[in-house]
Amino acid sequence: MKIGIVGAGMVGATAAYAMVMRGVGRQIVLVDLNQKRSAAEANDLFHAVPFANPLQITAGSYADLAGSRVVILAAGVAQRPGESRLHLLGRNAAVFRDVVPRVLKHAADAVLVVATNPVDIMTHLATIYATQAGHPANRVLGSGTTLDTARFRTLLGAHFGVDPQHVHAYVVGEHGDTEVLTWSTATIAGMRLDQLAAYRDVPFDEQVRQRIDHRVRHAAYEIIEGKGATYYGVGSALARITGAILYDQRAILTVSSRLENVAGVADVTLSLPHLISGSGLVTTLPLKLDEAEQKALAASAHVIRQAIDSLNEI
Repeated sequence: MKIGIVGAGMVGATAAYAMVMRGVGRQIVLVDLNQKRSAAEANDLFHAVPFANPLQITAGSYADLAGSRVVILAAGVAQRPGESRLHLLGRNAAVFRDVVPRVLKHAADAVLVVATNPVDIMTHLATIYATQAGHPANRVLGSGTTLDTARFRTLLGAHFGVDPQHVHAYVVGEHGDTEVLTWSTATIAGMRLDQLAAYRDVPFDEQVRQRIDHRVRHAAYEIIEGKGATYYGVGSALARITGAILYDQRAILTVSSRLENVAGVADVTLSLPHLISGSGLVTTLPLKLDEAEQKALAASAHVIRQAIDSLNEI
């Protein structure tokens, strides 16, 4: 089971490390414009194998992606001092316009998993470039709010004293400032959060909700301020998504995908719960949101759609 990673920076390399630790796949190929960097990362990662799981890790070219079942797209350019978000988007769009066809030339059957930020817009563009090359749209997805959902579940688990793996809660919409925490659908052991709070005599008021919301929504800013970048969380999320595809796990994950209509906004790419299989996206699972959450999702979809329109890519 072969995995390709295009972009051997902190996110791409950490995703590879997470796969080694989890035992996802059997072979990982790192591809980067900076071949010296990808070779060094592959070498360093390979030395972790004896302490974890038996994977073969190499650096290579696009041609070496042949036979990959999953290719993670973590390539992109960094923001320049004083550069606008729109200009950065334009430069990363140009990167993907070049990268996506080159990947599919050699790995035509791969599921593409986009990690480059802003991930929703980059996933939208990757889907366009992939379908233009004849690649099915359901075989392109982004990491989306998989990490945000994990943050939400982690904080809820800590508050209620429960293993976060047993918390069922989702973050949907944009992977960014307008993301929506779906409080109304969140459950633990089949109980709504307010029910569980009353049963266990745990405080659960608006102040608690606002504190958790802030920590989920602003986590990336705080991490970047402290150490310059985020990569452990998203690397682990990418390993989880890749494993779900490789092993046909039929997992439900809040990945990003191009959708015909979301909350009245046509042709937009954002995160909702999706059923994931070995062939990629199987279906989108609707959430029964309350009125405020539905409005927030519509607003999030509008923000993404406006950004896409501003690029004049369609």
